[in-house]
Amino acid sequence: MLTSAYKDLSDRLNRFPQGAPPSELLYRILAMLFSEEEAGLVALLPIKPFTADTAARCWNMGEGAARRILEGLADRAILVDIERNGETHYVLPPPMAGFFEFSMMRTGGSLDRKLLSELFYQYINVEDDFIRELFTRGETQLGRTFVNESAMPDELALHVLDYERASEVIRGASHRAISMCYCRHKMLHLHRACDAPMDICMTFNTTASSLLRHGIARNVDVTECLDLLDAARDHNLVQFGENVREGVNFICNCCKCCCEAMIAARKFAVLHPVHTTNFLPEIDRMQCTGCGRCMDVCPVDALTLTSPEGQRKGAIATLDEDICLGCGLCVQDCPSGAIRLSPRKKRVITPLNGAHRAVIMAIERGKLQDLIFDNRTLWSHRALAAVLGAVLRLAPVKRALALEQVKSRYLEGLIRSFHV
Repeated sequence: MLTSAYKDLSDRLNRFPQGAPPSELLYRILAMLFSEEEAGLVALLPIKPFTADTAARCWNMGEGAARRILEGLADRAILVDIERNGETHYVLPPPMAGFFEFSMMRTGGSLDRKLLSELFYQYINVEDDFIRELFTRGETQLGRTFVNESAMPDELALHVLDYERASEVIRGASHRAISMCYCRHKMLHLHRACDAPMDICMTFNTTASSLLRHGIARNVDVTECLDLLDAARDHNLVQFGENVREGVNFICNCCKCCCEAMIAARKFAVLHPVHTTNFLPEIDRMQCTGCGRCMDVCPVDALTLTSPEGQRKGAIATLDEDICLGCGLCVQDCPSGAIRLSPRKKRVITPLNGAHRAVIMAIERGKLQDLIFDNRTLWSHRALAAVLGAVLRLAPVKRALALEQVKSRYLEGLIRSFHV
């Protein structure tokens, strides 16, 4: 089953900042989602959005034939199609958040989702190279935590910016869609799912538009989406969404037991795999009764019970600020009202949009050349990507010598933006 087409597709996936480390499990997953012919064709597609005409030239076929293939892939949510000024553009989303999840959101067709769930679990939860690659390389990560607005004290409400509020993402989106939670659906097939709501995964804007167009998700209005957000918080689910300020494409409502972002946040806590909110819980030691409710609800085990030396009362809650997401679940679940949110000393930086985040992640992961020269069917792109990749990996002194030799202001700007 392991053919060059699936290896080529794996290489293509790993040119994007959010890669997928090659392994036998990955090849088996790709073989379930792509035919061998599709894998070979998709491996040739650019990273940036492209038209059917671009794909036709990459594939050396007529535009009509290319469009039929692209539409078939979009129907299965392998590709996302985007309408721009009356013209359809396509993009291959990363495996996560992307076509891995979308494959478990679809409910029809002949895909064996039980087998696929088992492969996903082994590749992501057991083998763990994928999660390590996705959540721990570089300082800029895929996702961030949204603040629990209901847990925010009135005097701090004005300090919460619109992009930090899931409710404002919902209100401001051009499209809103609800589909099945990938993580809990996967765990359901493994008989490990919790009882949190299943149909509560939220997509917005261009991604929602594509999923709605192809019947992968259902359309909801602002009111229903806000109601689902309240239901998620009532079930102590964390809002984990795209790490951008504008054009947020997804918000997952995560449980601590099934959801991979929360599992990664615990497993690799010291590497800060998930961006936090700009707030932290503050515990009133005199009011805390030591009931442990906050420990149970915390998705990343940032709270423990300790007995402070010299204090007469029993154990009280203690926070590890370094791993806390600032989600506020502990605030809403504290029966004695001993916990409140307060601002962090240093604000968390959020990229402007998906393109901004992709460039930053590419720089941090040494993949900037793959974003700039992303058409691998062109010899010139392959050659220039190799040159830029080699220069960016040089030590600072040798990198400066390379600048003198290349004499390219454009390359100089890129390398300076990549400075150590």
